[in-house]
Amino acid sequence: MIRKTLRRISGAGAPALILPLVAFLFFAVLSCGGGTAPKVGIVYDSTGRGDGSFNDSAYEGVKMARAEFGAVVSERTTDGTDSDREDMIRSLAGENDLVIALGFSFEKAVKKVAAEYPDTNFAGVDILQRDDSPPNFASLLFNEAEGSFLVGIAAGYSTGTDRIGFIGGVCGTPDGIIEKFEAGFVEGVLTVAKTVQRDFSLRTRYLSQFTDSVNGRPDISGFNDPGRAKAAAGAMFKAGADIVFHAAGASGAGLFEAARDFSAASGKKVWAIGVDSDQYLTAEESVREYILTSMLKRVDTAVYNIIKAQRDGEFSGGEVISDLSNDGVGYAVSGGFIEDVVRVHLETARDFVVGGISSVPTKPTRGCGEPQTYDLRYPEAAAGASGNAAARPASAGP
Repeated sequence: MIRKTLRRISGAGAPALILPLVAFLFFAVLSCGGGTAPKVGIVYDSTGRGDGSFNDSAYEGVKMARAEFGAVVSERTTDGTDSDREDMIRSLAGENDLVIALGFSFEKAVKKVAAEYPDTNFAGVDILQRDDSPPNFASLLFNEAEGSFLVGIAAGYSTGTDRIGFIGGVCGTPDGIIEKFEAGFVEGVLTVAKTVQRDFSLRTRYLSQFTDSVNGRPDISGFNDPGRAKAAAGAMFKAGADIVFHAAGASGAGLFEAARDFSAASGKKVWAIGVDSDQYLTAEESVREYILTSMLKRVDTAVYNIIKAQRDGEFSGGEVISDLSNDGVGYAVSGGFIEDVVRVHLETARDFVVGGISSVPTKPTRGCGEPQTYDLRYPEAAAGASGNAAARPASAGP
């Protein structure tokens, strides 16, 4: 049909007729399956793209939206000050259909600007809804504890020393987000302790405290300090841990280096567990063989879905929750390091959570202000003894 039409309009007037036709076809392709391609602004916090984790995962969602339905995306990276966050969001608000802010630090700024631009839609990853949210603001939230629960099970079944570590980026953020990773991870290891009737020791360390002040602002340096993460992980490996999980953003690169260096120096293989993205695919090649798995927090899918909702005219303010039931969190298998029998346990645990048989706590039983050691001992775990993580009522597990 198109070919026939082009032949009939050949001649001196063809260019004038063909160009509008080409433009029509182009926009028809973009509109296939929904509205026209949306204009989207996205603001990264100061770590920016290149962290191999949270921000890069969001960018994958942007790339999918660009490739699949031609989303026109403008990107910004803030310098980390409150005033710049607000300026970056405002600079995008007037010229885009949808503006996305990445991270809890944008909460005040994005809600303020959203209220000023009621005809523009806004979304925030890891930004709670609360009572002050305008109707044109969507909270893209995750059940990080559920995904961390699964990698905790993977760690419990994979450890050879029964000593495991957890490194958190920032303790005590307003939404306690990193503590959710810790709570789920500890619960996963505890579940294995009860199942295989073994005792585990799990040490935790946070790299910075939100309540501390740096140049008059909360200290979130723990999300971008690979050197400090490497030192913390090295100390855990020296103390006998052979698997360490991080929820520390760009700092995780230091954990991977520590696993590689300790393995080479000691002749004993130790493992790291990544976060947010499949970090076996994003980390430097020299460290990939030491990444057992990663806890997947599908920021890419959440970002893609909210852009698609904008394109389709289906955007709605309020909470959008990603969890195990909709594959919003999970675990990675790249590298093939998780044994098949362990994957069976992981899938069983996943089914238990999705089916409501198991519940995963979202708050740890210990504070994150100081390093902690959880003694996850099987007899106490089975009996629900007080004094450690096992004091919690035992949830069902594989």
